[in-house]
Amino acid sequence: MTYYLYHMMQEEYHISLKPYNTFGIDVLADKLIHIQTLGQLNELIASKVFITGSFLILGGGSNILLTQDVKGVVIRNELKGIELLKEDDNFVWVKAMGGEVWHEFVLWNIERNYGGVENLSLIPGTVGAAPMQNIGAYGVEIKDTFESLEALDLKTGELKVFLQRDCKFGYRESIFKNEAKGNYFIVSVTFKLHKRPVFNNSYGSIQQVLEKNGVKELSIKAISDAVIAIRSSKLPNPSVIGNAGSFFKNPEIDETQFNALKAQYPSIVGYPTAAGKTKVAAGWLIEQCGWKGKRVGNTGSHKDQALVLVNYGGVKGEEVYRLSEAIKQSVADTFGIHIQTEVNII
Repeated sequence: MTYYLYHMMQEEYHISLKPYNTFGIDVLADKLIHIQTLGQLNELIASKVFITGSFLILGGGSNILLTQDVKGVVIRNELKGIELLKEDDNFVWVKAMGGEVWHEFVLWNIERNYGGVENLSLIPGTVGAAPMQNIGAYGVEIKDTFESLEALDLKTGELKVFLQRDCKFGYRESIFKNEAKGNYFIVSVTFKLHKRPVFNNSYGSIQQVLEKNGVKELSIKAISDAVIAIRSSKLPNPSVIGNAGSFFKNPEIDETQFNALKAQYPSIVGYPTAAGKTKVAAGWLIEQCGWKGKRVGNTGSHKDQALVLVNYGGVKGEEVYRLSEAIKQSVADTFGIHIQTEVNII
């Protein structure tokens, strides 16, 4: 491994990406560049690397599965900073740099009683990755508070502004996962948050945890604490056992198909959507197919949450990918439902 400073831009060659992905997959990158300042980003744009390179952008590495060595250049977004841009009687506009840890950004807002992202507490990853996935949990998605983002066009070197309508947000989807995949480095994201929070405590078991905690008066801090408790009890910590969180999306099916399945499987879990479809709990489907807690080689479905595939030690990315395909096939064979991966497979 060679490591040196190039115009203050940190470069590493033939480096393992194991420390940089929460699955703990050990693959090599030809070159890893750490971007910690806007000056370094400008130096990258002016460099020969930028003109000739193909890029993989890494934030927290919490939503990817690396199945092979990376032959191009890996750019790690380590830009830091949070600032209040403006405010009025009802809202604040907060700008966060793309390399900020998402949960730390959530806590920053909770400390100031800025509401809107408390239900997204403890989601791993960075601010820059959040709009790529349109991250969501407990009845809230990032699009609910998203105002705009700044992104570097990796083909032209131009800094572009994306408004909400430009991002094409969907369920764990955005333009950055589809037609613009790999084309942009997200520099910063601006959020429009509430000074007078609107509490969302009806989803899942939040209300039960609030009652258990003896909460008499709702606050964004109380909701955040409840979400943290729920996530900690259900999802394995990547620092203890490698994983990328929920590996699969909850599929949406027609109401007619859901009702037919409900007649056959009375315990099936589903929620109506605004689009008139029913979102089915993928974890329930996977568990019914016998995968929950099942180990296959060095990987498997977690014992407490079937949606989460894990690394028991030394797993290769292709092992996890093969397991995910087997799970998808068994769900399709059993229920006639095709589940999709939420994790980006590289």
